[in-house]
Amino acid sequence: MKIVITSDLYYPMTNGVAVFAHNLARGLAKQGHEVMVFCPSFTGKKHKEKKEGVTTVYLSSVRFPFYPDQINKVPEKKEFLGLSMPRLVYRHGLWLTLDPYPVMKREMDRFRPDVIHNQTAEMIAVSARRYAKKRNVPMVSTGHAYPDNVTGQVKLLKPIKRPVDAILRTYMASFLKHSEYATMPTEMAIDDLVPKNRRRFKVPVEALSNGVDLSKFMPGSPNPRVLKKYHLKPNVKRVLYLGRVDPEKSISNVLLAFAEVLEKVPDAELVIAGDGIDKNHLMDLAKALGIDTQTKFLGRIMSVAEAVSIYQSATLFATASETETQGIVLIEAAATGLPIVAVDAGAVSELCQDGKNGELCRPGAIEELVAGIVKILTNEKLQKKYGAKSLVVARKHDLNRTLARFVEIYQEAIQLKKNRQES
Repeated sequence: MKIVITSDLYYPMTNGVAVFAHNLARGLAKQGHEVMVFCPSFTGKKHKEKKEGVTTVYLSSVRFPFYPDQINKVPEKKEFLGLSMPRLVYRHGLWLTLDPYPVMKREMDRFRPDVIHNQTAEMIAVSARRYAKKRNVPMVSTGHAYPDNVTGQVKLLKPIKRPVDAILRTYMASFLKHSEYATMPTEMAIDDLVPKNRRRFKVPVEALSNGVDLSKFMPGSPNPRVLKKYHLKPNVKRVLYLGRVDPEKSISNVLLAFAEVLEKVPDAELVIAGDGIDKNHLMDLAKALGIDTQTKFLGRIMSVAEAVSIYQSATLFATASETETQGIVLIEAAATGLPIVAVDAGAVSELCQDGKNGELCRPGAIEELVAGIVKILTNEKLQKKYGAKSLVVARKHDLNRTLARFVEIYQEAIQLKKNRQES
């Protein structure tokens, strides 16, 4: 099968959409399918390469300076007269493709795809939809985001966030409707975006996990070289957050909770692994709370193997994010056998099951985060119980199952398109 994957966010960016699109492309190619990916160029100039069986067309792009590119390290804030200045503009801004249609049309006419699979709803996907309509190519669309994933990251949108969120919600739903088949990572994400009566939506909508490669993410002993590189001691009561370090992830609530955790578990350690626009603020907060000596900021993790070792070194995974349509890092944490402490918002409860593999807290309830973390850190029997259940939860999210189902969905989309043309 010839499959086109489009995404305005792509590897080596560090977010769920980029990671999933990359995993999907490589996985399908490994199964013998011909795969072409369209994404923004990270140099600004159009170029094409073939690697691991995937042909990637990097489209001409420009920088959006109000948000970092999630590839390069977020720079430190500048100071003026001893005061830290707010950072609104980034040298390594996000890459955006503004007019991709001519190049996409030329490349896809040569490739002649059987199906197009959109991962985002920005300009590349708009052009893909235009091409699909013109050439009668079946299209599958996956919705990965809540509106807050966009508006929560750009400070300039804060005064008009609520109406912009409403507009984005309508737009994201309408984009799914212009496909032969639509998916989202969880049922909860679908319920949030799609009308309760799905017959009114007119296209099939299915919950299908983003998936994780369970042959890589598994329990085990961490690599000592990785621990040494990141200055992590073995056998420490370690609370871990790994992922993007951005405001909508509410990591500040984890720090506030950890300050109280130390009163009851003074030998505990908090590790924040990842990079983002909130890192500098969180480092300042850790210092203000007096927990900076027991809080480590590792920065961006450079490989899957390193990430696995860091998960394996932890006692539990903690997150206060309220905007997850699924959360790949939650699957990764579960797959490495970690108990989870999280908030009951978005689709988190499908991966952190209260009293089974972790503790769920109300959004913003710092005292509940404290109680959940302390409860697990101080009870080895509970750690083993929750860790074992996390492995059971993770098995449902094997990337191979996701790939197999998407191939079936592509075939269904092709047949649906054919039926509409014949009717």
